[in-house]
Amino acid sequence: MSAPRLVLASASPRRRELLASLGVAFDIVPANIDETPRPGEPPLAYAQRLSAEKAAAAARSAAPPALIVAADTVVICDGAILGKPADPDEARAMLRTLRGRAHTVCTALTLARLASGAPLSGVSRVTCTEVHMRAYSDAEIEAYIATGDPFDKAGGYAIQHAGFEPVARISGSYTNVVGLPLETLRALLDETGWLAAHGPEVP
Repeated sequence: MSAPRLVLASASPRRRELLASLGVAFDIVPANIDETPRPGEPPLAYAQRLSAEKAAAAARSAAPPALIVAADTVVICDGAILGKPADPDEARAMLRTLRGRAHTVCTALTLARLASGAPLSGVSRVTCTEVHMRAYSDAEIEAYIATGDPFDKAGGYAIQHAGFEPVARISGSYTNVVGLPLETLRALLDETGWLAAHGPEVP
């Protein structure tokens, strides 16, 4: 039996770059699913559901044997999910809401094993980071919106954006805020034995 291939269930360039930083080989199978929250669905339950659904969607297109990595990241402020802004007004409102205060970024990570003739099986973990935003100005918000960067980002910002640099400090995983918590992923790959068998030594 051939060894399982690592598959990233995402078209996100940020997740692709983060996974590549581990020095492992992987395929990309984007998972297109309906990301509409269910009525009354708590933020963490929403992220976990979407992560599992992304893994299942990728499994329908991937060739076994495969180990599928799927993730969903949510920005939570005052108990509500801040998704990807649809337009400049929504981005402006989100960035003003987050300005000068703390919020939480959580990623639900699913690692699912796809084997011929067997049901999809896997495990999910949630990683949360507390993010403290700096007191950026309205002019900085407008300049950032003009770059177009907020519109594919949960919460309307990227922690790694060099021109805006919206974050003052964090408590927890940096890569989690980018979209793929590498510490959690390493732990899951270690638990499955995949990293020892297929990946390089990772510090």
